Amino acid sequence: MKTTLEIQNLKCGGCANTVTTKLASVAGIENVSVAVEANEVTFNYKTEENLLAAKQKLKSLGYPAADSTNSVVSKAKSLISCATGKMTNHDS
Repeated sequence: MKTTLEIQNLKCGGCANTVTTKLASVAGIENVSVAVEANEVTFNYKTEENLLAAKQKLKSLGYPAADSTNSVVSKAKSLISCATGKMTNHDS
């Protein structure tokens, strides 16, 4: 199944790179794409458990779904994830 989630704290290509690579490592998640301008991530998932795991992974990275709480901790995690994404993405 395919879904698009609106996520918080998505700011740049570094963030998108982190979200793409980390979500792709979640079992049952495929074809991840990120639209920074729309604050959205789209991906295919096989089961509801995979979808829940993807949402949890996003939250742990600092990019919670739009309908989730966006704490100071989430914002701080997203800054770290963003910086990591920029360092590993030489195209940015």
